[in-house]
Amino acid sequence: MEEKLVQRLEAAVSRLEALSAGFRPSASPEDAPDAALDPSIAGFDDLMQKYVGRVSAAAEKIGGKVLEVTKILEEAFSVQKDLLVKVKQSQKPDLTGLAEFLKPLNEVVMKANALTEGRRSDFFNHLKTAADSLAALFWIAYSGKDCGMSLPIAHVEESWQMAEFYNNKVLVEYRNKDADHVEWAKAIKELYLPGLRDYVKSFYPLGPVWSTTGRTTVAVSTSGQPRAPPPKTPAPPPPPPASLLSSDTTSSRPKEGMSAVFQEISSGKPVTAGLRKLTADMKTKNRADRTGVVGVSEKEARSSSPSFSKAGPPKLELQMGRKWVVENQIGRKNLVIDDCDPKQSVYVFGCKDSVLQVKGKVNNITIDKCTKMGIVFMDVVAACEIVNCNGVEVQCQGSAPTISVDNTGGCQLYLSKDALRASITTAKSSEINVLVPGTGPDGDWGEHALPQQFVHSYKDGHFVTSPVSHSGG
Repeated sequence: MEEKLVQRLEAAVSRLEALSAGFRPSASPEDAPDAALDPSIAGFDDLMQKYVGRVSAAAEKIGGKVLEVTKILEEAFSVQKDLLVKVKQSQKPDLTGLAEFLKPLNEVVMKANALTEGRRSDFFNHLKTAADSLAALFWIAYSGKDCGMSLPIAHVEESWQMAEFYNNKVLVEYRNKDADHVEWAKAIKELYLPGLRDYVKSFYPLGPVWSTTGRTTVAVSTSGQPRAPPPKTPAPPPPPPASLLSSDTTSSRPKEGMSAVFQEISSGKPVTAGLRKLTADMKTKNRADRTGVVGVSEKEARSSSPSFSKAGPPKLELQMGRKWVVENQIGRKNLVIDDCDPKQSVYVFGCKDSVLQVKGKVNNITIDKCTKMGIVFMDVVAACEIVNCNGVEVQCQGSAPTISVDNTGGCQLYLSKDALRASITTAKSSEINVLVPGTGPDGDWGEHALPQQFVHSYKDGHFVTSPVSHSGG
């Protein structure tokens, strides 16, 4: 015991002597044992032993696909430990270096996602829980408030919310059937909340702390060899010889631009001497082609050009697993979102002359700055919001507790029988029509115009507001 203590003291003294001499050892692979002794790395080992071990023990009893995806989860946490060690040894990389740094973790997550694809397994909810939960490990990519991510603690919590939807299904399905599955679901939840969340809160609440003296992150090619650095920018050409800059050469050339104008003015000649005479047929009132009619061929040429949005490229993608973004779609009548769940939201922005179908229940739908846009959806948990739009049509085939229309001109709302109890709120909007199904199965739709003019009367100490009613004389 005393010999080990003496050895550690001698190592500490040698390090202090090196630092006092102005020498700072750079991080290298040989420093890995020192990084492994860091409290944050030791804390991560405790996390894996306590929480990941519990998930693995439950998966061993279940076997099959559940055990397979749990082993991938173990691998992902092992990769994160390796990345934490590299953080201690490396300087903060740029975006390209960060993508290369995260590549091992990303590959493991893709393996987990691959298990959820194809023919749906009997343990699909288990697979989705594990695969979606791995997004929490990307807290290590946080690089500052402008990086587009939540703070690490919030990122872990938000990522688990995506996975919890499927985890709850496991708990409900096996609550009174199989205790091993219930144990697995409870263990994986505690792995993230409180496990990973508390770990991040204790050691990295503001993101990973990169080394200031370590090595830089080097991109690795597919062959496993470091990529060659990009070629240096060639030096600018030398200045031209003195003979090209001499006054004799420049004075022999005719002056251009404003210099020529001032030279012409100062020459003493009449300023209008060089102007052409305007004849009668050159005047606008006498020209035969002064009409503004556009020819048919010119119209066809303009209409045949593909339409595009000046705001940006078209998008239809799922961001961070929580938000479907549909942007700048023009003339697209077959937009479909079919892989959605009640935890996700849909945001439609800047679309024109397009139709979007949302096949499934989502949390909420927002339609913003769209023109001649059609939206067909099944169910929303919270609300459907229509903002800053013109000439839109929205059809609810299921239920929607709230529909709000704000600053919109021209909106057709088609409600199903299940959506007739929806609360509709309008503000600064006009031409809002609500169509409801008829009483019979083959009945015609009934159309109801929502008022846009109101009368405000002062009665009994307060104002009373009522819609304007028009009656024919």
